[in-house]
Amino acid sequence: MPVVTASPLAVTDEQRSRLEEIARSHTLEHRKVVQAKALLMAADGVPTNEVARRCQTTDNSVRAWRRRFEAEGIDGVGRIAKGRGRKSWVAPGTVAEVVRVTQNELPDDGSTHWTTRRLADRVGVGKDTVARIWRDHELKPWKVDRFKISNDPRFEEKLVDVVGLYLNPPERAAVFAFDEKTQCQALDRTQPSLPMKRGRAGTMTHDYKRNGTTDLFAALNIATGQVLYDTRKKHTAKDVVAFFKLIDLHVQKDLEIHVILDNLSAHKAPEVTEWLAHPNRARWHLHFIPTSSSWLNLVERWFKELTDRMLRRGTYSSLANLIAAVELWTEHRNDNPKPFMWHAEADKIIEKVRRGRAKLTEVKSATQH
Repeated sequence: MPVVTASPLAVTDEQRSRLEEIARSHTLEHRKVVQAKALLMAADGVPTNEVARRCQTTDNSVRAWRRRFEAEGIDGVGRIAKGRGRKSWVAPGTVAEVVRVTQNELPDDGSTHWTTRRLADRVGVGKDTVARIWRDHELKPWKVDRFKISNDPRFEEKLVDVVGLYLNPPERAAVFAFDEKTQCQALDRTQPSLPMKRGRAGTMTHDYKRNGTTDLFAALNIATGQVLYDTRKKHTAKDVVAFFKLIDLHVQKDLEIHVILDNLSAHKAPEVTEWLAHPNRARWHLHFIPTSSSWLNLVERWFKELTDRMLRRGTYSSLANLIAAVELWTEHRNDNPKPFMWHAEADKIIEKVRRGRAKLTEVKSATQH
């Protein structure tokens, strides 16, 4: 006797794409992820009993998921029917009160943020309950993210200019993201570090000895990912001109040179403008990012990689050792460079900044400062 199996579940391309997105999620509810996987298998013609086996559930559950999807579409995936599911473990209104107090009030003792125990005492529940509510509502009062929205009156104009260079660089031109990492310290530890071994990370002392500082100049070629660099004692206009000469030397004479840089006074000093004004430097073009927008300069991403992989945990007994280490690390990276790809479009950034400015204005009006 032939085995009767359910026909493949009918899904549109848009629905399949959304189901695949849900099935890959690591943050959505487990039931929603499992149901999305089950529905995808059903759409591929996998028998109901096999879907149930793979999802560790029952045939009836899979059939119910299919019926709900056919009736409600994506909105029905993972939805708990009214009156079903786990009942709340706290009194009505407690969750809303914990969320409200967390977001809108501060402790009476002058603390800058709530702890689970202090808020539990305030609301009259256990600390684990507060922690669960915070987790469910993605609230993290112990954490603060820093930001700064540019007040540059030419913000949009400069943003469009720089992002245009990233997304659509000009032909027959070399585009560099340039900046200085000042005060790179040659730090040595006061005691030898212990090596990493099973069950224990490597160690280093919290205190250190300073053996001098240097300023690192770097220009990231956005097309190739290679970096031109130099270390200098200072970062004056004279030093900037010297580094610009280094860039000029390394770029073919028939190519234009576009340099993305910040608004440091040394970058606009008379020595720099006079050097650029010479007819031999007609191919040079400077593109200044908006003020308070260092995130717009791709070389900052390279500086972060240098700091994370070498400077932060490195030990250097002298300034010469630090400079040699920077040169070695950079040359190795230049042997197999990987450019940093810019994806954000200018109009989306502008829209986000406008929302941020509107929110700041709203907060300022509410707090009267």
